[in-house]
Amino acid sequence: MIEKLDEVEQRFERLTAELSSPAVIADTARLQRVSKERAQLEQLVDTYRAWKKVRDEVRGNEELLEGPDAELKALAKEELPALRARLEQLTEELKLLLLPKDPMDDKDVLIEIRAAAGGDEAALFAEEVMQMYLRYAASRGWKAEVVDLSGGNQGGVKDATITLSGDAVYSILKYESGVHRVQRVPATEAQGRIHTSTITVAVLPEAEDADVQVKESDVELQVMRSTGAGGQSVNTTDSAVRLIHKPTGIVVKCQQEKSQIKNRAMAMKLLRAKLYELEQEKLRAEREALRKGHVGTGDRSEKIRTYNFPQDRLTDHRIGYTRHNLPAAMAGNIEDVLSQLRTFFQAEALKNQGAAS
Repeated sequence: MIEKLDEVEQRFERLTAELSSPAVIADTARLQRVSKERAQLEQLVDTYRAWKKVRDEVRGNEELLEGPDAELKALAKEELPALRARLEQLTEELKLLLLPKDPMDDKDVLIEIRAAAGGDEAALFAEEVMQMYLRYAASRGWKAEVVDLSGGNQGGVKDATITLSGDAVYSILKYESGVHRVQRVPATEAQGRIHTSTITVAVLPEAEDADVQVKESDVELQVMRSTGAGGQSVNTTDSAVRLIHKPTGIVVKCQQEKSQIKNRAMAMKLLRAKLYELEQEKLRAEREALRKGHVGTGDRSEKIRTYNFPQDRLTDHRIGYTRHNLPAAMAGNIEDVLSQLRTFFQAEALKNQGAAS
């Protein structure tokens, strides 16, 4: 591990030097590449440097324990436990940072939210979850856009697609895919009974042309007028777009823009993301068939989380994590949940890596 970290540190120093090179500064594309690579290595290098500093302090104190000075020996004995604990902590952090990076982690995402079981109540909750993600995105300074939205009969949304763009969005939200369950008394419930409804959330990394190729001959384009809830006409031109991928049967649509060209471009972006996810699911299925004991795949068929309003409780079933203050969570304050998920799945990756080595 040390040899690899030394190589990373040397690479980081070379990149830092390049950033002050006139040739790099004059080449915008190269400057962006160098800056991005350096930024990706910075946390690992900073942690490694902190680890080396603490390691040297541990060694120094251990040497003092062997020396003749009683006062220095007592001081070293007192400091060593905390230093060793800090060194162990930094060692674990380095192991996590050295895990193979998901190539999709830096991607922007498309999030599909659909009402499932529960009728009107599911549609209402689907809208609340959509707003939860939009508010969380705003707190992170991400750019958010509603790509497509179909309203429910009594409000809410039957299905919605949003895009979120920013720094490493997929790495933060990729564990949100799955079935989200809500338990509460609907506003329309006269007898005060608690109902259980579900929605599905799919987080797709935005795929570029280089990630997946889509042949024009494989795509059927349909245009229509955009409509809102209840079927009323939103505009009078055929700007809404539906794309049908004939080999897979995947259908995507976009009607939020007034321009058919913009809607088609956004629909193609969504189609590429879905096709890429389809390929990734095939690869995951093949790997899971070979690997036993894998925990928490985040597959959409799993009920991953429950929002229990009477008990003011949010529970993620994959990691056994429960928090309270649901109003704050629905207002976008979900960093603790997302952080706990990342920590859990990183630990699982470490265990799997250890078992494989």
